[in-house]
Amino acid sequence: MIRIENLVKSFGAKRAVDGVSFNVERGEVLGFLGPNGAGKSTTMRMITGFMPPTAGKVTVGGHDVVESPLEAKRLIGYLPENAASYPDMTVKGFLEFAAELRGLGGSKRKTAVNRVVELCFLDSVLRQSIDTLSKGYKHRTCLAQALIHDPEVLIMDEPTDGLDPNQKHEVRNLIRTLGKNKAIVFSTHILEEVDAACTRAIIIDRGKIVANGTPEELRDMSALAGAVTLSAHGATAEKLSSVGRVEDLGGAFRIFPHDKSRSPELAREVVELVAREGWKVEGMYSERGELDEVFRRITLPDTVKR
Repeated sequence: MIRIENLVKSFGAKRAVDGVSFNVERGEVLGFLGPNGAGKSTTMRMITGFMPPTAGKVTVGGHDVVESPLEAKRLIGYLPENAASYPDMTVKGFLEFAAELRGLGGSKRKTAVNRVVELCFLDSVLRQSIDTLSKGYKHRTCLAQALIHDPEVLIMDEPTDGLDPNQKHEVRNLIRTLGKNKAIVFSTHILEEVDAACTRAIIIDRGKIVANGTPEELRDMSALAGAVTLSAHGATAEKLSSVGRVEDLGGAFRIFPHDKSRSPELAREVVELVAREGWKVEGMYSERGELDEVFRRITLPDTVKR
């Protein structure tokens, strides 16, 4: 549904996006991650046709966004950064206006408005003017306009920004549900959203893609992935070093495989060592990789990491 080839955006001498390429298929929810200034919003603006690329190509549903902008944009729902809207309109008036812009009239417009009001839980504020809404409800209203025409492609820039924990949970559930039949790209800097809603994630840093994979594949890139943490009476670093590299945690040990490819066998080897030595185990578990550790290692400059 979305094909991006060698996308570049320059602002003077600065390359905000530098040769980015990726595809998004129907049924995929792609999390677009990166630190502030990494090029996330600029990339999304080019996908939607809001901003022309300096070089490269974007196609949506087979339509080139530059050469056939109307055909491409008909397929896209877009929630921009800061959830832009018309503050003097009521929620209902704004959604009816958005539906009309999308070519929906009469009963189709009414049906579309009712559908997104239900999806985005807006019934209680329907007749309020947008400037009286909380930040969370303003965001939901703008999300509703992005969904008004039931688009095949959904592009969302920080869709949970400003929402309380309950609202974030609702939006993530909505994204998962919509993602079964649509191609979705949403940017975020909240790593828990990758687990909560994404089938795949891309990390972009300084305009370039530095990681691309499922949440589990990204987690496997963590230094902790495959390690075993053990707390046991009698256990010593010297004995444990026979099965892996040992980190003393003060009352417990974290064991890393000497060879990353042997991670799946490490837990079994630790269990066998515990049984041979007769140690009394208080706790033992295999570590999942940490996404925030992967993110920091990939995106922080070496001088900051030190």
